[in-house]
Amino acid sequence: MFRRMPGVRRETVQLTIDGRTVAACTGDTVAAAMFANGLETCRTSPVSGAARAPYCMMGVCFECLVVIDGVGNRQGCLVTVVDGMRVESQQGARAATSEIAADTTAA
Repeated sequence: MFRRMPGVRRETVQLTIDGRTVAACTGDTVAAAMFANGLETCRTSPVSGAARAPYCMMGVCFECLVVIDGVGNRQGCLVTVVDGMRVESQQGARAATSEIAADTTAA
């Protein structure tokens, strides 16, 4: 569906997506890098568990939520790739930061 414009060359960065090292062009968003590397989904629905994929690519639909460097609910279509970035598919609902802090202090 998405292809790079022919003849346009850019520098690349390395990042990991779900534990797999991939290359992405500088200036790409995380969602674009996922598409460019053959990954069609980035999360599962918290209600049904259905696979979801980036849709609007402009930050409106929230279908591209991923975990970036340990922080969940990040919109992959709005975050530019950085060398060494760790991206993980988001599985279901992600706990709010205050809920995570409460869980760790209660334990």
